Amino acid sequence: MAALRFPCTIFKTQKWMDDYGAKDMRCGDLTETELKRRYHLVDVSTRVDPYSLTKITPFRQPQSMFYGARGEGEKMTRRECARVLFDEFRHLSQSFTLYGPYKFLIEKMITHMQNSNGTAFRDMALDRALKEHIVRDSTKNSTRLLLKDSFDRNIDWVNNIYPAEKKGQLRDAILSGRLPKFDRLKDHFNGMGITVHDIWSMHITIKSLHIADNRYRAVIHYKVQDHFGLDSDDISNFKFYQFRFFRIWFVLQRYNQFGFKPFMVNMDVSIEITGERNENKK
Repeated sequence: MAALRFPCTIFKTQKWMDDYGAKDMRCGDLTETELKRRYHLVDVSTRVDPYSLTKITPFRQPQSMFYGARGEGEKMTRRECARVLFDEFRHLSQSFTLYGPYKFLIEKMITHMQNSNGTAFRDMALDRALKEHIVRDSTKNSTRLLLKDSFDRNIDWVNNIYPAEKKGQLRDAILSGRLPKFDRLKDHFNGMGITVHDIWSMHITIKSLHIADNRYRAVIHYKVQDHFGLDSDDISNFKFYQFRFFRIWFVLQRYNQFGFKPFMVNMDVSIEITGERNENKK
């Protein structure tokens, strides 16, 4: 019986890594007319008008009964306007990050969008959040626990190997579970829901499997990627459109006078799964 060789990738999502052609990775592709007519993005900011590049005063708020009575506001450069929009973008993000060790991440990612011209983003806090999610998930859909069950059932203890012919059962274990996503109730308040929420692509690899003395130790690597960007479906959904936060984000990214680039968000973690012979029979 042949042994499965490691490292061994057992799962990949259908969406691939580094997909810069994805809809939410577009930038600078929409005109003022398209933004206003197709997406109804007229009331974008409380501080500046991104189309006329003017400051907004209380008298120039669209909802003000005195709207238009004082003429045009103070003009500014496109660069100055973008800076004000990003400041408001960061300020509005605070309502999505009420507590927890990850609340600083969204402001850091907004600043990355402002200054880093689309380069990929990494942060140890993201890796830590992902690892915590995987390790603490004790539900029946946990990929970690489902993989452990597959190891418990399929390891050949006589030869101290995992049979190559049973590789498919490891993939089936992943498919029968739920990939780690930051869409739990607490993620709406701790900063992870607004920074990552769903994931775009994931690869799961068994880096090593050591079997000896009726025990085993497996090291599993999760490589995860998300996009910090919005597509047309996002802003057309009232769930997002109702918040000025997302309206500013969409205009900064997609308006052809700004075109700030979205970026890849990368996370990498390794976890350990351990067990012993006949454990699944206890």
